[in-house]
Amino acid sequence: MQNLSTLNPILLALLATLFTWGVTALGSGMVFFFKSIDRKILNTMLGFAAGVMIAASFWSLLLPAIEMTDADGGISWLPALVGFLSGGAFLLLVDRILPHLHLGLSIDKAEGMKTSWRRSILLVLAITLHNIPEGLAVGVAFGAIAASLPAASFAGAVALALGIGLQNFPEGAAVSIPLRREGLTRFKSFWYGQLSGVVEPIAGVLGAALVILVQPLLPYALSFAAGAMIFVVVEELIPEAQRENWDTNLSTIGAMLGFAVMMVLDVALG
Repeated sequence: MQNLSTLNPILLALLATLFTWGVTALGSGMVFFFKSIDRKILNTMLGFAAGVMIAASFWSLLLPAIEMTDADGGISWLPALVGFLSGGAFLLLVDRILPHLHLGLSIDKAEGMKTSWRRSILLVLAITLHNIPEGLAVGVAFGAIAASLPAASFAGAVALALGIGLQNFPEGAAVSIPLRREGLTRFKSFWYGQLSGVVEPIAGVLGAALVILVQPLLPYALSFAAGAMIFVVVEELIPEAQRENWDTNLSTIGAMLGFAVMMVLDVALG
């Protein structure tokens, strides 16, 4: 791991987000073994993903942003506040513009601009939408290493990539298996499922490059990624994890476990 830490942060961001994309593809590969997935299992997995993202938003993004600003003698909470709200506002804007459809909803419930795109494409775009902040978060975390700040560590960035990768597995399955039920072949369902994660390496490289070129933006960029991830959790993951099931205990337990796993990863490795 020590040898890896000496590599260019942009290259590290690319490698890390290729890993998270690969885990998405592994999850999507479940469609070759299952044609359907029990709703309770799906809700638990979505809850787990939500818990990971909530924990990552604080431990891996907001807290380092606050510590960096405080170490520089600035107003510790200001960049975190501005970046966090900006990240949420950005995802809200994209959510209003990009055509997409959440899992389990009819085509007339599609959001964003009106389009004649097929239901399967709209489902994939919904997952792709919240892979943007995940890739950005990993990229910014690795880009922060170039700043040589105590709050930014290689181990911490690795922990974040591992956490995002863990929750990408159920996400991949959550998009490919429903596509199979929509009538697509297993290969097409897998292809579209893994394709939803291709945006992560793109966002990761861009995020790392941005904070390296403009280091004063680092606390804002970390907080921006946190705000975008929390928007996704509240707007999409939690509602979907509790849909079609009045017993919300499983999705709640999943969220608690996801938060605990990400917290342990970040504290133990970071």
